[in-house]
Amino acid sequence: MSTPAVLATLALAACTPAAVTTTQDRPAAADRAAPIETALTPEQVAAATAITRAPAPRAAARASAAQMDTTTAEQKAAAAQAPQAAETRLGTTIASLGDPTEGGFWIKTPLVSARGIGRIVNPANGKSAKVDLIPLDGPASGGSQVSLPALQLIGVSLTDLPTIEVFRS
Repeated sequence: MSTPAVLATLALAACTPAAVTTTQDRPAAADRAAPIETALTPEQVAAATAITRAPAPRAAARASAAQMDTTTAEQKAAAAQAPQAAETRLGTTIASLGDPTEGGFWIKTPLVSARGIGRIVNPANGKSAKVDLIPLDGPASGGSQVSLPALQLIGVSLTDLPTIEVFRS
């Protein structure tokens, strides 16, 4: 994809309808480090966040989706693995590209009221990704925002608005 096409894609992704996006959907650094509510052991949470968290891309990395994705090959492989613990299905949501400057595998969704660890699944192809679950203000029927690497891992075009399934670990 050419540089202008990537920039146009990222610009369009930022134009999410106001009913789906709020001004509070960008968590402050303290929110990103908020405690995770889950039935997992502290060791399992530490292992999961080692997979889902990645640094933000450098400011100069605005030319392509590949430059915006700061996750490692090891993180991608681990995030794509089948779940190893019981998961609870939270529901389905319409997904759009979230802020591409926020690194890692995450979903901001109104389907959760507290941070957690979970998984998103693309029912069209069965691909899944382990993600941080981040609350997003709005009705449960509202859309969700997904990180660039998570969308790529589940085989979704950055300009699509797919229906995905959301699970809590």
